Amino acid sequence: MKSTREKILQTLLNHPQSTINDLAEAVNINTISARHHLTNLQLDGLVQADEVRHGVGRPRMVYSLTETGMEKFPTRYLQLTNLLLTQLKMRMPENEIESIFSQIATSIASDQAERIKKLPIEEKLNFIKRSLAEQGFEIEWEKIGEDYKIREVSCPFYHVGQEHPEVCLMDQTLISAFLSAPTQKVECVLDGDNQCSYIISKESLMETK
Repeated sequence: MKSTREKILQTLLNHPQSTINDLAEAVNINTISARHHLTNLQLDGLVQADEVRHGVGRPRMVYSLTETGMEKFPTRYLQLTNLLLTQLKMRMPENEIESIFSQIATSIASDQAERIKKLPIEEKLNFIKRSLAEQGFEIEWEKIGEDYKIREVSCPFYHVGQEHPEVCLMDQTLISAFLSAPTQKVECVLDGDNQCSYIISKESLMETK
């Protein structure tokens, strides 16, 4: 069952530039509740407000999804991505497909990896957390003994990965490229685990010094 928040986003997907009254009626809540939800959705960067003149009098406020909000409804993009990857895999060897994903990840990380090269490991990990968030990943890290473990809370490629597990190379390669050190994947949602997680060992970090 959809939450009120999800219903508002769905309404704005189908009816952009809706007013608070429009949304309250569509979702079957009062205008005070609608305003509260919209304020939170704006703070989360999912909804934007614009003033629109409507005849004589004061302009009215209308709401629509931001680009980030639109990404909450990836069905069409997923279909196209899956079709493209299927066609690529029919024409190219598996190792070439994997190489493409690795090269993309390395390219994304290359400039920033050089910038943080001399930072202490924990500062690097905090930087990586912020940088991956810009790519749609949400990660957490913790120190276990002398090693470090990175857990993925969310992954933007989860749905594509169901049919094309090669995309999972992206996140692992991104982390390795940022750290300039190899990472070991120890859990994967595609294997039935609750999350994807990686270990960066003390030995691998020592090799990069």
